Amino acid sequence: MPDGVAEPQTKGVIADNIIGFARALRAAGMPVGPGATIDALKALQVVGLGNRSDVFTALESVFVKRHEHAAIFAQAFDIFFRAMQDWDQLVDSVPLPGQPEQKPPPPASRRVQEALAQRDMVHERESTVEEMQLSVSDEEVLQTKDFAQMSAAEIEAVTRAVQRMTLPLAEKPTRRFQPTPHGRRLDLRRTLRGSLRTGGEIVNFHRLGHVEKPVPIVALLDISGSMSEYTRLFLHFLHAVTDARKRVSVFLFGTRLTNITRALRARDPDDALARCSALVEDWSGGTRIAPSLHAFNKLWGRRVLGQGAIVLLITDGLEREADQRLGFEMDRLHRSCRRLVWLNPLLRYSGFEPKAQGVKMMLPHVDEFRPVHNLKSMGELIEALSAAPPRGRFDQRSAA
Repeated sequence: MPDGVAEPQTKGVIADNIIGFARALRAAGMPVGPGATIDALKALQVVGLGNRSDVFTALESVFVKRHEHAAIFAQAFDIFFRAMQDWDQLVDSVPLPGQPEQKPPPPASRRVQEALAQRDMVHERESTVEEMQLSVSDEEVLQTKDFAQMSAAEIEAVTRAVQRMTLPLAEKPTRRFQPTPHGRRLDLRRTLRGSLRTGGEIVNFHRLGHVEKPVPIVALLDISGSMSEYTRLFLHFLHAVTDARKRVSVFLFGTRLTNITRALRARDPDDALARCSALVEDWSGGTRIAPSLHAFNKLWGRRVLGQGAIVLLITDGLEREADQRLGFEMDRLHRSCRRLVWLNPLLRYSGFEPKAQGVKMMLPHVDEFRPVHNLKSMGELIEALSAAPPRGRFDQRSAA
């Protein structure tokens, strides 16, 4: 131990509070381990407990490792230590009738409040063991249960499962080359340069191989009223994919097209969805697929569909004004990308038939027609995207 710093006290009221606070941060999604808890106890022994601002700064410097975790820490610190002083007088954040309207809660506030609502921190290990025992059977049920039929608790569990999903980084060779020991092309420049060390005699042959980059993914998500029960989970899925891959572009469409690629790159999922909500003005409205695809093909097609992009079209195909424009825009989109995958929640019905006019116009221009309504279908989608693309055009008779 350095001079002037005593061993941290691991017992007592202060230590119990810091340990409980660390557990609450971990439950809220922050990566807090035992080492950070010990460092927090050491920091409090240095700065003391006389000034609340000093305590906040000391704990923040220990627990916050990323910029997006600062807001979560600030909310958790205010609620936790205010609750430790007088828990019974903690007023609910929901305004009563007749009171002035308050500002909307910041992102991740719901997650922080739920994490701090667990007051029995002493029995956390026992409850965790019981939860793990029950999660095995529950997870099997949730794999095949429709998102639209889930309760609020099941939606929360599925959301956490979706956030853990990652798409394999399937890479595509480019025209550029880089040094590699097993390349098929001779690197003449590096070979001759190396021969200067041996008096002009070539001893080692240097080779070049193609530079490989992840295949771009473009997602077009329908946020109309008929897709409202699936939109949030799909956004969590796209956020997980965007966090794992850097070449992902996401667009939302209902009655208009909105690019949310930059907003969805926020590391915290709640913060990312809050930014997306601020950009979109047509949540749960009508469906205008043809004008939205026209705007995408005209404004964004050449920017994001290069280098063999894979397009994920997530919609039920219930177009309000199905005409020849829809078929034209779908054909243009299909010709501009490497692979067009249509994800339709209506395929959850075993007797689904493409009878709607919009569905009939869209089917001939897609490579794959897949269901996406539960965790199992999302897992199958990830496996399909990581495999080699199928040859030939999609046969609409396979959808019947």
